[in-house]
Amino acid sequence: MSPFSAMLPGRQPAAGPFGEGMNVQFLMELWLPILLSTVFVFIASCVIHMAVPIHKADYKGVSNEPRLIEAVRALNIAPGEYYFPWCSSMKEMRSPEFVQKRMQGPIGILTVMQPGPPSMGKNLVQWVLFTLVIAIFTAYVGMLALVPGANFTPVFRVTTTVAFMAFGPAYVHSSIWKGLSWSIAFKFVFDGIVYAAVMGATFGWLWPAA
Repeated sequence: MSPFSAMLPGRQPAAGPFGEGMNVQFLMELWLPILLSTVFVFIASCVIHMAVPIHKADYKGVSNEPRLIEAVRALNIAPGEYYFPWCSSMKEMRSPEFVQKRMQGPIGILTVMQPGPPSMGKNLVQWVLFTLVIAIFTAYVGMLALVPGANFTPVFRVTTTVAFMAFGPAYVHSSIWKGLSWSIAFKFVFDGIVYAAVMGATFGWLWPAA
């Protein structure tokens, strides 16, 4: 039995091939909130990024874009992520030459993507699948921590917390290690709070009866 369910009176561990307390029926019991929360989060993300101006100024264009594009094209860089100035070891990082490059600048990360016409279809499909995976894990943790027939409030609290841990902190990592503006990171954390609340409210609304 999980430590959460042990604190809840009347919670009986479900037998399953994965051991005591592991309810293998959670997908069957929670398929509706899993699917609907995925849809609702997708709608919320569309509203935030298309109808609300919170992310309009996240990124900026360079002043001489044609020159930059020509320079990158001339280098024939394969799609990937590149850090500059680059060093391959801690020893090289301490070298006077590398320190001088850092002092002179510029310092940055260059992300090169596969060329092609603009298309959001692939990105949106990946976003939906990512959200669906979060909903599945949220359902799983909720099943371990909560009883069937639990009230809206405890279901909302548990599932919102789980969902936020997936949606919220991702861009903080980029601010710590990749120089992303903290203001941008905090805006995406806010997005994560909204997505988590939407998902938690959906689970609270459609949580299975006792």
